[in-house]
Amino acid sequence: MAQQVGDYVVQRLREWGVEQVFGYPGDGINGLIAAFGRADDNPAFIQARHEEMSAFQATGYAKFSGKVGVCTATSGPGAIHLLNGLYDAKLDHVPVVAIVGQTARSAMGGSYQQEVDLQNLFKDVASDYLVEVNVASQLPNALDRAFRVAIARRAPTAVILPSDLQEEPYEPPQHAFKQVPSSPPGQASARVIPAHEDIRRAAEVLDAGSKVAILIGQGARSAAEEVVELAERTGAGVAKALLGKDVLPDDLPFVTGAIGLLGSRPSYELMRDCDTLLIVGSNFPYSQFLPEFGQARAVQIDIDGTMIGMRYPTEVNLVGDARSTLAELIPLVRRKEDRSWREKIEKNVARWWQTIERQSLLDAHPVNPMRVVWELSERIPDNAIVTADSGSSTNWYARCLRLRGRMRGSLSGTLATMGPGVPYAIGAKFAHPDRPAIALVGDGAMQMNGMAELLTIARYRPRWSDPRLVVCVFHNNDLNQVTWELRAMGGAPKFEQSQSLPDVSYAEVARSAGLTGITVRTPEELGPAWDSALHADGPVVLDVHCDPDVPPIPPHATWDQMKDTAEAVLRGDPDAWHLIAQGAKTKLQEFIP
Repeated sequence: MAQQVGDYVVQRLREWGVEQVFGYPGDGINGLIAAFGRADDNPAFIQARHEEMSAFQATGYAKFSGKVGVCTATSGPGAIHLLNGLYDAKLDHVPVVAIVGQTARSAMGGSYQQEVDLQNLFKDVASDYLVEVNVASQLPNALDRAFRVAIARRAPTAVILPSDLQEEPYEPPQHAFKQVPSSPPGQASARVIPAHEDIRRAAEVLDAGSKVAILIGQGARSAAEEVVELAERTGAGVAKALLGKDVLPDDLPFVTGAIGLLGSRPSYELMRDCDTLLIVGSNFPYSQFLPEFGQARAVQIDIDGTMIGMRYPTEVNLVGDARSTLAELIPLVRRKEDRSWREKIEKNVARWWQTIERQSLLDAHPVNPMRVVWELSERIPDNAIVTADSGSSTNWYARCLRLRGRMRGSLSGTLATMGPGVPYAIGAKFAHPDRPAIALVGDGAMQMNGMAELLTIARYRPRWSDPRLVVCVFHNNDLNQVTWELRAMGGAPKFEQSQSLPDVSYAEVARSAGLTGITVRTPEELGPAWDSALHADGPVVLDVHCDPDVPPIPPHATWDQMKDTAEAVLRGDPDAWHLIAQGAKTKLQEFIP
């Protein structure tokens, strides 16, 4: 029997080294699903509970593996569901290939059931490469280009396959006009280095400064050693954009931690006081947390020339990969003998971690959410992978989690969408089945989709050599981040009908899915609960009842700004005085000598 198109697609995925495809079935991809069934689990079809989760799982897999994530869905509704996860990949510059079904070619244009204009639907999210395959001979080039563009542009791409084509015999392209061949799968990485003269000018800028600050993002991940060496030469402190949190460990004394609203005070002070700024592999968008315009001379390194020089008035822009560019730059930079700037930075960092500890151990009702992450930091394995969702729990991931060793961590950095925490952790387990994964999620995100994905975890746990996957739920019955944004930015009290969540036991839900569930209602239970979860022989859900009124105070917050928030709260917030007391106690910890 002749090879069908669906079988050829699966074969080509295998040749690209794809080990699993995250997806959900539907009749628009029946031919492809049948081919997976004949493929003997190579690649494996990993069934999520929802197509959006498939796209998040592919994105998480790509982030933590460094490989291309692949997801698939049927036509119409399935394709639409993929969009949020694919936009997450697009905005965080992650290579993902989506293979999407479409109605039969004979029915196209006839307002047929589940027919959606997929070309228009995907033209933005997959703008780097989007193709509809209408004859079998298109396939090798279409699939290969989807992978090559995803890798080269670090972006999602999409291949649309009409349902009837998937079951037709595969015919390769011919050596003829209007036939497009392709090369064997595989892609070599390039070493991109700026012109030597530009690197020399960058070195002159760094040498001229006496208070150097470095800001790194995820683009610096391959250049961690080089960043450390340059920081030692220049006496710089290093702040981290949120997607770059795992680039350098937090036990380095000159690493000031996260920057921005979710960031640390040492990072805020580093930018406030520096006279020279080097940005490496970061597109951090909040310019108000960078030095005042005209205060600092600046250099930026980024492999994408379209994203360079757009956040701060940079004097020298170096388009190149971080590791190669820094390797050329470092020998040209003199070591600064005056270490007073560095000593000040290290003093600020040490004091900040003491402040975070005091804030984390403050009493709250019932459990301080900062303490949840602080206690994790005290116990987390050196090879753990941590995912975080979007919400107030993101603050505690950004500020309180001290990464060290080979730890990895990520979240939806640019789209900041709710819901990827748990599916990211699933993707991480397929990327590194021998490493523990921990998802830090709010109860809003857990109710949105995390509870359903517990079934996916239960189903695939036998595939992971290290079975540990801990989902930690910050259970406060509040859409807490938006509640705080209403108070601090909108000048409005909490609106119960919008913000309050129905109560549910996440530990009980976990147990009903065949997982271990642990409920934490007091701070004394928290440490032992983490110990149990991190030493378990399978996935665990930690259901931690947290105080919703512990404020995520920005690093630059003043007493006057807190007073304005308090006045908004007193206009009708349901637990105003407790909230104000928690805020005052938390802020006060910054001033203890």
